[in-house]
Amino acid sequence: MCYTVIMNNFDFKNPTQIIFGKDSEKRTGVLAAEYGAKKVLLHYGGGSIKKTGLYDRVTASLKAAGLEVFELAGVKPNPRLSLVREGVSLCREHSIDLILAVGGGSVIDSAKAIGIGAVYEGDVWDFYTGKAEPQGSLKVATILTIPAAGSESSNGSVITNEDGGLKRPCGSDFIYPVFSICNPELAFTLPVSQIANGTADIFAHMHERYFTNVKQVDLTDRLIEAGMRNIIHHAPRLLDNPEDYDTWAEVMWTGTIAHNNLLDTGRVGDWGSHDIEHELSGMFDIAHGAGLAIIIPAWMKYVYKHDVELFAQFAERVFFVERDYVNPWKTALEGIYRLEQHFKRMGMAIRLSEVGITDDSFDEMAEKATAGDSAALGNFVKLDKTAIIKIFKLAE
Repeated sequence: MCYTVIMNNFDFKNPTQIIFGKDSEKRTGVLAAEYGAKKVLLHYGGGSIKKTGLYDRVTASLKAAGLEVFELAGVKPNPRLSLVREGVSLCREHSIDLILAVGGGSVIDSAKAIGIGAVYEGDVWDFYTGKAEPQGSLKVATILTIPAAGSESSNGSVITNEDGGLKRPCGSDFIYPVFSICNPELAFTLPVSQIANGTADIFAHMHERYFTNVKQVDLTDRLIEAGMRNIIHHAPRLLDNPEDYDTWAEVMWTGTIAHNNLLDTGRVGDWGSHDIEHELSGMFDIAHGAGLAIIIPAWMKYVYKHDVELFAQFAERVFFVERDYVNPWKTALEGIYRLEQHFKRMGMAIRLSEVGITDDSFDEMAEKATAGDSAALGNFVKLDKTAIIKIFKLAE
């Protein structure tokens, strides 16, 4: 095993202004104007923001600030490249200067893609295949309605290309939102499935950062453990009372902190589970959080022997497993088991067979994930095509 025994050097900057709390969406127009907006593209998903009255409040705020509003609806989970291209065309046609994403991670990721695509002469998909890197972006702002992806203050975006079922990420400091409005009340109407999937995604963002080969990172270890424990504690409470403001506030703020890169500082995260899950979403269009709940425990079972002590620490500090100092592997496996039980308690599948994915697709997904077995996934343990297939089998 190869470890870095000192905390890594790092630069940390997060430019996104967070406006958190009740009725904060009423400040949208004033904030957009403060950031120099005159023409705004309002980007959202289906009709839920209209049913809840959020659409009316937001558009009234924008118009009261004297802003001209254009719209692009229709974002789906695992946001589609075709709609991004449509948004790029709209922004160019109408000289849009700020894109306002109202929704969850899919809407925000789509808005980010539109932002970088609108100022690029080529095809925006180039950024997601590594053919080009963003050199700028239109301003993007967000009103968060689904705590999950953390995209409201991250420098990442994930888009699905319908041609080939490819789901790919892009990261750039140009795509940090300029401001994000986070009102826990906006999550009150979420269905149980989105609560489960969203909180699984939040947990996953911390899990990916936690399992690292860098050793002297006690502070961020503790911060991540506190965040994971917060989700384990609060997420089930939302199933019983989805209009509990205090619980949603805990979950929403944890989701933002989980993915704003603060928890990356000094360490190298893994991200193998995320990359593997992208193949599930890309091919089968399942929700990202649902796929992660299946893949993460299987990944853990495959890699835990690489650093049994770290997995035992995870079990002890996050799930309060009594440590077996003679057989730490027992502690590690108990932690993995308790994570699976948490996902089951949230009503989630923890096996591929439960969502209809069978072993006849394993080879194709592993092939796509590794670009024909030419690239390994992850950092904690490097995963080639054979390893990924073994993880799929552990998740059957």
